[in-house]
Amino acid sequence: MTQNATDVLKLADGLFAAVEAGDAEAARAYYAPDATIWHNVDYKDQSVDECVRNFALLKRLLPDQKLKILRRQVTDDGFIQQDLLEATLPDGTPYRLSACLVVSVRDGLITRVEEYLDSAELQPLAAYV
Repeated sequence: MTQNATDVLKLADGLFAAVEAGDAEAARAYYAPDATIWHNVDYKDQSVDECVRNFALLKRLLPDQKLKILRRQVTDDGFIQQDLLEATLPDGTPYRLSACLVVSVRDGLITRVEEYLDSAELQPLAAYV
């Protein structure tokens, strides 16, 4: 189903503003209750609850996080986004995490996210989780 591009972009902007601000409950509002979030690093689906807990954890670990949207393209069923999270680790080390997301949207809510990350970029976080 073709989505209204303006609505999809507003949804994406709202979600990632909430994520960057660390507002997990605001982020939750952009997801359908039964949405699934998949990551290439573990090949598992997460629930919305698990996903927003991760948003909150990331904000606690990286309070100065900034999310740069490098590219976003509306598709027939949602959008694709390339982004870069930049922050400072608790020990003061600069940190960067690149991601590519394939996002499905239906009835104005996110129904599925497929997130592609480089697992090596996650390793610096392991000491703090």
